[in-house]
Amino acid sequence: MTTAVTDALPRDRALRRAFSVYPTGVVALAAVVDDRAVGMAVNSFTSISLEPALVAVSAARTSKTWPVLRAVPELGMSVLAAHHEPLSRSLSAREGDRFGGHAWHRTDGGAVLVADAALWLTCRLHSTFDGGDHEIALYEIQDVTLFDDVEPLVFHQSRYRAISPAAGV
Repeated sequence: MTTAVTDALPRDRALRRAFSVYPTGVVALAAVVDDRAVGMAVNSFTSISLEPALVAVSAARTSKTWPVLRAVPELGMSVLAAHHEPLSRSLSAREGDRFGGHAWHRTDGGAVLVADAALWLTCRLHSTFDGGDHEIALYEIQDVTLFDDVEPLVFHQSRYRAISPAAGV
């Protein structure tokens, strides 16, 4: 069955629905600020360059957390694991304890890395760009820790999903 996005939907809802067709991982951006962990979840994360080692994220201009994280000298990026759905929801909340007692590690530079994640990146801000209602930020990777045996959390069509092997594999 095929479903078409119709002209009856407002443009912003139609675009949100259209963009949801592309599955993404979920990344926790986090750092220690004023002796407490501050974080947010994003699914707008992509590799940009190997030399220099750069990744990009984008954050809504309406976010109250993003300006705080953009200002830190060192930012942790954790690719969340399949079992991190509750943490992803907490990190996306506007209020409350976003880490909800979930374990994390602090680097010497103040980056926060989520325990049991699929990937840890410790990064420093490289540059920012206008992205309409979002700000696009390029980060230079300082350190990488990969956990090959951890399945990532996937967000697709506004739902959390699991990755499974293709049939016949």
